[in-house]
Amino acid sequence: MAASSYSPANPESVFTYGAPQLKFGPGASDEIGYDLAQTGAKRVLVVTDPGVAATGHPQRVADQMTGFGIEARVFDGAHVEPTDESMRSAVDWAREHGPWDAIVAVGGGSSIDTAKAINLLTTNPGDLMDYVNKPVGEGKAPVNPLNPLVAVPTTTGTGAESTTICVLDVLSLKVKTGISHVRLRPTLAVVDPALTRTQPAGVTAASGMDILCHALESYTARPYTTYEHKRPEERVPYNGANPIADMWSERALALLAESFRAAVRDGEDTEARGKMAMAATFAGLGFGNAGVHIPHANAYPIAGRVKDFHPKDYPADEPMVPHGMSVALTAPEAFRFTFDADPERHLRAARLLDPRAEQTGDPAEFLPTVLTALMRDIDIPGGIGAVGYDEGDIPDLVEGTMKQQRLLATAPRDVTDDDVAGIYRRSLSLW
Repeated sequence: MAASSYSPANPESVFTYGAPQLKFGPGASDEIGYDLAQTGAKRVLVVTDPGVAATGHPQRVADQMTGFGIEARVFDGAHVEPTDESMRSAVDWAREHGPWDAIVAVGGGSSIDTAKAINLLTTNPGDLMDYVNKPVGEGKAPVNPLNPLVAVPTTTGTGAESTTICVLDVLSLKVKTGISHVRLRPTLAVVDPALTRTQPAGVTAASGMDILCHALESYTARPYTTYEHKRPEERVPYNGANPIADMWSERALALLAESFRAAVRDGEDTEARGKMAMAATFAGLGFGNAGVHIPHANAYPIAGRVKDFHPKDYPADEPMVPHGMSVALTAPEAFRFTFDADPERHLRAARLLDPRAEQTGDPAEFLPTVLTALMRDIDIPGGIGAVGYDEGDIPDLVEGTMKQQRLLATAPRDVTDDDVAGIYRRSLSLW
């Protein structure tokens, strides 16, 4: 990058790329029984949440497995925005009713991440916190192989079907964190755009901002060549920006430009739904290898320390800031902060996201301006103040962000406490 502050003595010359097998298109979810039969699976757990279960999709997926001699059982207790408590409860249920030969997750990122935790802890010893990333958890690696995991997203956003990450809230610490290991990556991603037609506008908007930030953050991430050269055993899924991840991110941004507003405006727009599903998949294939940085690091404490905010089109029984929304709330200011690391890359991202937008005045304002215009159009709150935070909350939010060193290490600039505090302060009201 043009103005990188990283000058390693022995620069990295290798990047890695990983992805699940992929089956994409309307009707793809009708073939899961066949796909699992090829693995020899005889007993399969289908993981979902109550809202998705009500659509009938998970039970339909389970029922069509019987034609291939597979016994499938549905667990519909995944928690929207999973917590350590909800994941432990799901793992306990799966252990009690197992063993399982394979797992299928049908739902959004919450269901897929819950399925990843179940898969990890029904095949490996220990407790959830043994595997949660340091410094929140122990950061241990699994010692045993995991079972096949088929991820079937019903929302367009998280990219969880492509990644090695499992995200959760640790309630006692009021922080969102995760588990990261290559063995958590699903074996097969089945992306059926027809399943997203029931996704309401508010969910489409929030989860779509997650797609957008996945693409933008991986595209503007610290380049892989700015790290010290690693030994083979030191390599991790997040490499930094690299040519293959860049390709996926650029295409995801272009697809969002064509479809995002339309998909929020009209959920029955099948062309827009298909492009959003493709954008989510492409962005996942990008950030699942390059990584994400400041907006996602900020999102964890924003979601984890929620006060009394109830987003439109989400369950009303408890307050939450949905993950994609929490990522978006500081994104304009985060990309204003990272602009100097590579101005041309930030400008290209803005042009891809809105080819009709005109750059005027300060170039550093172009991408933030494009982002805030989109957020207004799809009814995303205008900053962290709009979801209940104020100036007095900033120190706690900064503390939560600085715990996400795995993500901040991917930022294209060094990030201090004061830098993060400034991003939060300027994000109290974006317009």
